[in-house]
Amino acid sequence: MQRFDPCGRLLGVVNGLEGRVQGEGAPLWSHKNTFWGDAIDYTQRGVREWAIGNAELWTRDYRIDGLRLDAVHAIYDDSPVHVLRELRERVEGLVTSEMGIADFRPLEEWHHDAMWLDSLHHELHVLLTGEREGYYESFGSMDGLVRELTRPAPERLIVAAQNHDQVGNRAVGDRLPPDAHRVALAVVLFSLSTPLIFMGEEHEERAPFQFFTDHVDPLIADATRAGRKREFAAFTSFSGEQVPDPQAVETFERSRISHPAPDPFYAELIRLRRELPRELEVSTAGRVLTLRRGQAMLVADFDARTVELTT
Repeated sequence: MQRFDPCGRLLGVVNGLEGRVQGEGAPLWSHKNTFWGDAIDYTQRGVREWAIGNAELWTRDYRIDGLRLDAVHAIYDDSPVHVLRELRERVEGLVTSEMGIADFRPLEEWHHDAMWLDSLHHELHVLLTGEREGYYESFGSMDGLVRELTRPAPERLIVAAQNHDQVGNRAVGDRLPPDAHRVALAVVLFSLSTPLIFMGEEHEERAPFQFFTDHVDPLIADATRAGRKREFAAFTSFSGEQVPDPQAVETFERSRISHPAPDPFYAELIRLRRELPRELEVSTAGRVLTLRRGQAMLVADFDARTVELTT
């Protein structure tokens, strides 16, 4: 699978490293489990070479700029050199890893160039919505928000107000309400971290981004439907009947976005990123956050769900 980034450069997205390849004779670790099943055993040289060689092909033969590795927290390897460290040593171009929790092995041990970190998203989301179920239960404090905004080497952390996981994996694919989204995206864009803007955010897209599939095998299609309902068992705000059928054409059609002009507020924040100093002052008063970069100041009120920018 591959994707284009907003600048038009081709980026490879390596899925499958984290335990999705199964079948008769597949080299699996029965004692290591992932969300997708038993983990792949990368201590076996042939298996290891299969994964790294696949990554090398994209940068060497297809000349893409880099790789984004999916769900690296689910990749297990007890070898003296971790498979993802060896991958970094052999692959040309950038290597970015998705790490959903505050686990910095991609940067500190494997020498990857950057990593996705969902913690800022989670802090912003809970502060603005009050949702604390499932994996949100430990987030939603101003102290936590300050921690995320002041992490070292922020340019190596890719952060977002919304992304394909945090919207698409919701039961009905709903986005943040406009006022909450304006606060969240403003904080993300004003931060020192590398921002990711999810499709349509720049113009406050209202269409949902729902989980849709087109599996031909009816067994896989039924398993996907059942898995989606099971995934939201921990969220009392959703019942299984409310989860859209991922195989339905209507689920895909509802997820199409519009293409109006970008919001000037976000355009200004993006422009400022090129000009503002790489220094951020962070302070809070109750549930009001103040960020300063040089002469520019952003004030976000999480109770009123308002944000103001002065330059």
